Amino acid sequence: MDFTPHQYHLLLIALRDAGYTFVPMEAFAEQQGKKVVCLRHDVDKRPLMALPIARIERHLGIKATYYFRSLNDPKQPFVMRQIAALGHELGYHYEDMRLAQGDADKAFTHFREQLAYFRTFYPVSTICMHGAPTSPFDGKALWDTHNYHALGITTEPYLDLDYSKVFYLTDTGRCWDGFLSSVRDKIPQFQDQWTACGLVFHTTQQLIQGLPKIQQTFAEQPHSILITTHPQRWTDNRLIWWTEYLMQPIKNEMKKKIIRNKYTIL
Repeated sequence: MDFTPHQYHLLLIALRDAGYTFVPMEAFAEQQGKKVVCLRHDVDKRPLMALPIARIERHLGIKATYYFRSLNDPKQPFVMRQIAALGHELGYHYEDMRLAQGDADKAFTHFREQLAYFRTFYPVSTICMHGAPTSPFDGKALWDTHNYHALGITTEPYLDLDYSKVFYLTDTGRCWDGFLSSVRDKIPQFQDQWTACGLVFHTTQQLIQGLPKIQQTFAEQPHSILITTHPQRWTDNRLIWWTEYLMQPIKNEMKKKIIRNKYTIL
């Protein structure tokens, strides 16, 4: 079965055996282009499910990055403290433009409030947009009129990384080639190049087997890998696993319809 903690563990072992080292997002921007991997986790829902993933990484001596939304989930503060105690980085998974219905000033006020809250758990220095595919408001549009760097934020991965040096992989769509149905979680200016090189993988096993191809493709230039996962997908709980398995194709078709209708950009 794919998308289990065991499969995730095998992926990390394969990356380590391939010679990659692991760095969190707060160090990734300075090391992009080197043979490093950043593990980015978007905790969109079911925050407790992030803990097994965080413990696997801790066992392997890996520091990863966990982005949390401003959700009213009573379990989230406990999870954030536990993950920080395991040595991982925490960041804000912002969606303030959606929450403010496109009002940038109102969104920025909410962003600052949430950033201050998240900094009570960890000295947050990186942030990451939540895609919010059903919203017409692109979260990154907030930075057309406001400046997150002025708040001590060093990195927003969609805006501050050089993807000519970084190969991006995401489990959006509950597969590794979900960029075809993703509304915002993709790097369109480079995706065609990666696809033309054959760097398209569907399952985790295919990704593991494809690591030599990734290294061969980038053999003449230094490269890094940014991997995004959503921990609620990686589970041994059969009910949750089957729910994700059955529901995700429906979500993917909805996203494709949004893209076809040009409901949003990116």
